[in-house]
Amino acid sequence: MTKLAVIYYSATGHGTAMAKTVVAAAEEAGAEVRLRHIAETRDPESFAQNPAWTANYEATKDLPAATGDDIVWADAVIFGTPTRFGSPASQFRTFIDSLGGLWAQGKLADKVYSAFTSSQTAHGGQETTLLALYITLMHFGGILVPPGYTDPLKFADGNPYGVSHITGPDNQNPIAEETTAALQHLARRVVTIAGRLGPADPG
Repeated sequence: MTKLAVIYYSATGHGTAMAKTVVAAAEEAGAEVRLRHIAETRDPESFAQNPAWTANYEATKDLPAATGDDIVWADAVIFGTPTRFGSPASQFRTFIDSLGGLWAQGKLADKVYSAFTSSQTAHGGQETTLLALYITLMHFGGILVPPGYTDPLKFADGNPYGVSHITGPDNQNPIAEETTAALQHLARRVVTIAGRLGPADPG
């Protein structure tokens, strides 16, 4: 059975919803899944005026937070991060930057990786965020498994690099049907490819 870690950071909850969709599809595809959120690094008082951010923080703060051990355990990892100025969010980068010791031991290598993201606007840096993340995963020695256009539904979602959601300027846009379908396809594809490769060597 493929072991999949779904590790994400979410501020206003869209990433949380996307991660849960990935988890459900991966489990349906036969994977053993760990869902882990990346802990908030901002002081809650700094976003107290943002109801969505506060609500997501309260809903996730007591859940198990991601650690490097979740990646070591996994055969495959699907990351999620919002877009911040065309790059992964600082909270996500802080987590990634904490993995140097495991990287040095080779324990992040030879695993399947893919990712999803979100931004307020259609051209808000979604593709550059995914590509920036993938550069890091190349340093890990990871095996990148983007969705490409491996299913006709990708021509509706339109993102061959991963999956992306447009939250809207008020962060109220629900996740569209084509985005949900793309997330499900991404999960199935990652589980399938990881299964073909077999269990990852934990180093």
